[in-house]
Amino acid sequence: MKKIFGLATAGVILLTLAGCASGGSGGGDAGAAAGPKPTDELVVGFAQVGAESGWRTANTTDIQNSFKDAGIELKFSDAQQKQENQIKAIRSYIQQGVDVIAFSPVVETGWDAVLNEAKAANIPVVLTDRAVDSQDDSLYVSFLGSDFIEEGKKAGQWVVDEYADSTDPVKIIQLEGTTGAAPAIDRAEGFADVIGADDKFEIVASQTGDFTRAGGKQVTEALLKANPDVDLIYAHNDDMGLGAIEAIEAAGLVPGEDIKIVTVDAVKDGMQALADGKINFIVECSPLLGKQLVDIVNQINEGETPEKRIITEETTFTQEQAVEALPDRQY
Repeated sequence: MKKIFGLATAGVILLTLAGCASGGSGGGDAGAAAGPKPTDELVVGFAQVGAESGWRTANTTDIQNSFKDAGIELKFSDAQQKQENQIKAIRSYIQQGVDVIAFSPVVETGWDAVLNEAKAANIPVVLTDRAVDSQDDSLYVSFLGSDFIEEGKKAGQWVVDEYADSTDPVKIIQLEGTTGAAPAIDRAEGFADVIGADDKFEIVASQTGDFTRAGGKQVTEALLKANPDVDLIYAHNDDMGLGAIEAIEAAGLVPGEDIKIVTVDAVKDGMQALADGKINFIVECSPLLGKQLVDIVNQINEGETPEKRIITEETTFTQEQAVEALPDRQY
């Protein structure tokens, strides 16, 4: 299920797609005229962020399995959360003349140069999970992923509803994702937009835990010492929330009761913590993007124009909903 929003200028995308069928060899219209390639001759280069969380691992596995099932060769690289590694991988894919390049950007900025190189080589680029901040949206064909601002708003709305009857100040610690990453920027923005309507909510500390469990634990330990009377922790992903649980318990407090926790992702470990009452609310962000990415690649190969922005449809979970969903959870 998905919601589809927006469409790029048709001429721009068709120009980008013109060399698709030539396998990135710069064949232009001549390549397109030759028609689509057989599926088993397609080659896609995918540059992943890393393996920083349970979500990312599930995302990688789903993408690899989806391309294997489709019979499409997938060249895969792990950037280990470093932009320079992703840029190096993308340039390698350009040199190899792959048919499509897909990647999940480590951060939003600094991509124009390498994406212009891909464009010059007539290799279409698809963004997955995260966006880039560029004035030139002809540098990519489509962006497949979640609406991170909406995720932040959903988290903020739960907080507003939870404390609707309270007149006391509500002190919040925010565990941010990787600095400069789209989900970190947008989840913070959406959350702030919602809680900002009531001045009883105060983010007393906000620091990056880099989307990792270890980072979440370390940052929470430090921030709790400076803010021992905090009421709630908002973590930009489950893994940092799970790290926060460890820090809260080490401080002799009860997570989910003494300090409430709201997270984003809904991976199995996070859902289990929610079912156990250690997390209070989770906003879903599905990592299962593989089949949709395969569909986009096939559209490109057929000379079709994918939607510019494809948003995955997701939900939220309370403790009771987590208990019900866990037995069938795929990730």
